Amino acid sequence: MGRIKIIGTGSYVPEKILTNYDLEKMVDTSDEWIVTRTGIKERRIASPDEATSDMIIEASKKALENAGIKAQDIDLIIVATVTPDNLFPSTACWVQKALGLKDIPALDISAACPGFLYALILAESLILSKKNKRVLVAGAEMLSKITNWEDRSTCVLFGDGAGVAILEEGDDESGILSSYWAADGSLGDLLIQPAGGSRMPATYETVEKKLHTVHMKGNEVFKHAVKKMGEAALKALSKAGLTGEDIDIFIPHQANIRIIEATCERLKVPKEKVYINIHKYGNVSAATIPIALDELNREGKLKKGDVILMDSFGAGFTWSAVVMRW
Repeated sequence: MGRIKIIGTGSYVPEKILTNYDLEKMVDTSDEWIVTRTGIKERRIASPDEATSDMIIEASKKALENAGIKAQDIDLIIVATVTPDNLFPSTACWVQKALGLKDIPALDISAACPGFLYALILAESLILSKKNKRVLVAGAEMLSKITNWEDRSTCVLFGDGAGVAILEEGDDESGILSSYWAADGSLGDLLIQPAGGSRMPATYETVEKKLHTVHMKGNEVFKHAVKKMGEAALKALSKAGLTGEDIDIFIPHQANIRIIEATCERLKVPKEKVYINIHKYGNVSAATIPIALDELNREGKLKKGDVILMDSFGAGFTWSAVVMRW
């Protein structure tokens, strides 16, 4: 039995760039404050008529071309997002429609920032169990549409984008070596979109109070993120019989440069092995890791045999890490 490998990647980010200097005109903040505390310089913002599925469709076309296959070769679509086009039908079904596919399963999962890694783990299991042969996995978010642009503590953090990977079983040493995933729902209130679901349906009051936007207790989230990202990475590496010294490329979730630095220190991964693009995109939640993976792939920075560690933490709380050999 071979390992499950990525045979193609693609990504998409909207054209509009919102810089820190633009934000200075909107809220009480500064470029220096944002860069020092987060590492973010700019982020991409979707147009009013764009939806999450639109971004995934563009990323999927690139991934299919990169893999050298047709859409009809896909037999399962998994979309990881917390900003779906609609509560139902699933965003994956809209992607399926746009790609001209019928009679294959398509579903969304909601695991916040680690959503793409959660989806990879699910796809790996389904392929190994022979339920599916070739799976399109997307991580995509349109966080600009659930951001409170009057809250200076959160509006500087988020951006929009999508990344896609196509998986199948390989016949060599390349592929997923190990993974780890976990969650702790008792901490859910620390990072939440309060309204819009069955707990708090939309009303005039929920809209006026901006309860359909991101609410976050930043200091608490930071502490848990540092701890759990390190824990997830170490457990995934241990399962693969590896240590931080064996990693060729580390792709951490791009939420905060200080979280990334703290995780690297714990894993003993040198800076030159860490891929960082937070300065360009900010936190794109489930899209951050697949966008980074696609950039590395297209820039020719992924070499056959490279050991890659992907690691993420997000609302739920959820956290996950995946180790793979390219």
